Amino acid sequence: MAIKPKTIPKRAIRKKRPKKKALSKATNEELLTYYKEMLLIRRFEEKAGQLYGMGLIGGFCHLYIGQEAVVVGMQSTANKNDTVITSYRDHGHMLACGMDAKGVMAELTGRQAGYSKGKGGSMHMFSREKNFYGGHGIVGAQIPIGTGLAFASKYREDSGICHAYCGDGAINQGQIYEAFNMASLWNLPIIYVIENNKYGMGTSIERASAVTEFFKRGQSFDIPGAQVNGMDVLEVREAALEAAEWCRADKGPFILEMKTYRYRGHSMSDPAKYRTKEEVSKVRSESDPIDLLRDKISIAKAASEDDLREIDKIVKSTVTAAAEFAQQSPEPEPSELYADVLVDA
Repeated sequence: MAIKPKTIPKRAIRKKRPKKKALSKATNEELLTYYKEMLLIRRFEEKAGQLYGMGLIGGFCHLYIGQEAVVVGMQSTANKNDTVITSYRDHGHMLACGMDAKGVMAELTGRQAGYSKGKGGSMHMFSREKNFYGGHGIVGAQIPIGTGLAFASKYREDSGICHAYCGDGAINQGQIYEAFNMASLWNLPIIYVIENNKYGMGTSIERASAVTEFFKRGQSFDIPGAQVNGMDVLEVREAALEAAEWCRADKGPFILEMKTYRYRGHSMSDPAKYRTKEEVSKVRSESDPIDLLRDKISIAKAASEDDLREIDKIVKSTVTAAAEFAQQSPEPEPSELYADVLVDA
C-alpha cells in the first residue's frame, strides 16, 4: 500500500476535536483489574528502589511511583496489534503490557534471564511478543521510532495504533516536532502520550517551557489534543478510548497530555531538593491514583477491604518472587559482551 501525503490543503480539511463524552461506568471486574495492575507497578517500583539501595541494581533507575494510572488506563484500551514505546521511566509500561515481573527484575539486576539478557538494564529492554518496543535512554528519541511503528501499522493495514510516551522534559526536543509533522501529513495512527509530572529532571515546566499546555503542541500540525487528569485511571481510559477511536477512523494522530506526578526523584540519584516535602505530601494525600481507585471500588461495592488486602498480598508475593528470581539468576557470560555487536566480514 502506498502512503501518499495529503493533497487537499489543510485549511479545507481542518480537523475537529472529538466531542468529550460522559465517563462510562467500569465494571467491578475492570475496577479490580486496574487496581491490581496499578498496585503491582507500585510495589514493583518500591522493591526496585530497595534493590538499588542495596547495590543490586546499577546504572540509571527511574521509578514510576505516582504515575501508575496513566499507563494502566491507556493499556486497558489497547488492541492486539497496538504497540507501545516509551522513554527511560519504563518499568510500569512493561508490566502494564503484560511482561513478566521476573524477567523485568532480572534485567534490572543485570542477569541473563532478563529481557535483554542482562545487557540493557533499566532503560533498554523490549518484548516483541507483548508489542513493547522499549525503553529508550535518549531524550525524545522514542517518538520518531513510535511514529515509524504507526507507519508500519498503516502500511500493513492491521488497525494497530502506537502509544508513544514522552515526558514534559522531552517535549521541547526538535525531533518530536519532525515526527508530529510526518504523522499528520500521512494520517498515521498514533497517540502521543505526554506524561506531564511537572518536573523535567529538576526543572519545573514553568521554567523550561514557554507554553505549558502541552496538549496544544500539535496545533501547528493540525493534531488535536486533550488534557487529562492522569491520576484518575478511569479518566485516562476514557480519553484513550476517544483518541483511539479518532486514530482508527484514519483521522491521523492525537495528543494526550496526562497531568500526573512522580513521588520520587527524577532518578534514584536525584534527592529532589527542588520541591518541598509539603508539595509531595499534598499530592499523595489528595490525588494518589491508587487511593482514588480504592475509593471508587468502595463506592461501587466492587470489593471488601478483605478482598483488597488479599490482592495486596498476592501482589507482594509476585514482587518478592521476582526479586528472589533475579538475585538467584546467573550473570551473563563474558562472551555475551560481543554477542550482537561484532560480526566477521
